[in-house]
Amino acid sequence: MLRHTKIVATLGPASSSPEILDSMVKAGIDVVRMNFSHGSVDDHKARAAGIRAAAAKFGRTVGILGDLQGPKIRVGKFAESPITLVAGEAFILDAACSLGNQERVGLDYKDLPKDVVNGDILLLDDGRLKLVVKSVRGHEIHTQVLVGGALSNNKGINRQGGGLTAPALTAKDMDDIKTAAEIGVDFVAVSFPKSAADMYMARQLLRAAGSSAVLIAKIERVEAVENLKEILDASDGVMVARGDLAVEVGDAAVPALQKKMIRMARDMNKLTITATQMMESMITSPVPTRAEVSDVANAVLDGTDAVMLSAETAAGNYPVEVVESMARICVEAERSAEITLEREFLDRVFTRIDQSISMAAIWTAHHLKVKAIAALTQTGSTALWMSRLNCGVPIYALTPDADSIGRMALYRGVCPLSMSQQHIDRDLLLAEAEQLLIDRGVVEIGDLIALTIGEPIGSTGGTNTLKIVRVGEQHEQ
Repeated sequence: MLRHTKIVATLGPASSSPEILDSMVKAGIDVVRMNFSHGSVDDHKARAAGIRAAAAKFGRTVGILGDLQGPKIRVGKFAESPITLVAGEAFILDAACSLGNQERVGLDYKDLPKDVVNGDILLLDDGRLKLVVKSVRGHEIHTQVLVGGALSNNKGINRQGGGLTAPALTAKDMDDIKTAAEIGVDFVAVSFPKSAADMYMARQLLRAAGSSAVLIAKIERVEAVENLKEILDASDGVMVARGDLAVEVGDAAVPALQKKMIRMARDMNKLTITATQMMESMITSPVPTRAEVSDVANAVLDGTDAVMLSAETAAGNYPVEVVESMARICVEAERSAEITLEREFLDRVFTRIDQSISMAAIWTAHHLKVKAIAALTQTGSTALWMSRLNCGVPIYALTPDADSIGRMALYRGVCPLSMSQQHIDRDLLLAEAEQLLIDRGVVEIGDLIALTIGEPIGSTGGTNTLKIVRVGEQHEQ
């Protein structure tokens, strides 16, 4: 494992052919994102089958993330698109309008007139256009253009400062949760949650559909920032969704919020994905800008589990090259990262045996300079706890559970491997683990490794043993 930070790549028209999927897997993607805002159910099923075939061909684990559309509030369509808004002129957002013109446009969210008042600032097309509300008359929002420009079909609308009442889970999202379960995704991302209740509802729907997928909350509303801890409590991880978040809180506030979210999530043993415009210029350019290189590197240094590509791989001209570039940046940033294990242990209290064994493993691995940590695990919890602290040693999570393998594809510093675990005897099982690591080229005879295991064998949450082993020799305590 040369790289610990994981790469999430969005699939789309530019990255759906078998040849491109093969190349992206070889370039190092760890998780693919299916954006349910675009494409049909058949498209998603075909892409899931394609990425699984590519991953199997190269013996790699690639997880699948289904990203729900959520209540994206948009303008409707124009009779002739685009139009041009001019600063100082009037413009009407009309919930009853069918086809827009230079004076007005329809809304896909019909309750927007109930959510705004005089003086509210509305931001269109990711903040590129700015309107101030002058009055609300029935289904019409009368505005004045503050910042003009081109406006085309279906562009998004945000209210500066947040406060829109649209529910996080739409009827489409509920259908897409069933699709996600049918496809067998490993992760589901919920767009625009405002509170823990949104995440609890999503989890109930997901479980009712028969899925055990990991639940990711996309933080992109002001209310979500204010309720961050309770949302984290109700989720398995968060996505720092910097696009809509920047529009609502202001772009200058986002870097500090990114660091806060990643730090809080790691402290709470949750996952983090940093997303939006990370390598945006590589949609049309074969190389990133220096600012983009710094952005990705800073997210890695912040401790994010994963960095994400959106349009760069879904619709860009260089889907493989952008993955290769991002991988190089992650490796270089990780080489320069300071290991602060002693400091991070000071404020931690461990009340569970399995969690204590996990922490003992990374402490010991760091100070003994072992070659690798091998965590024999059923659910992946042991590997998750280990991955929350950077000890500088790669973690190999060995499990017979196929669902756990997919989930662990997102854990920073963790390489999930399938292991049959045919033996009930502990020493035979540890010998099987050693041989698997040797066969994968991870370790050689004579290397020192740390192994964690639970007894009785195969029980969930039963990790209770740490052994330090020199590969190929008698086990040492």
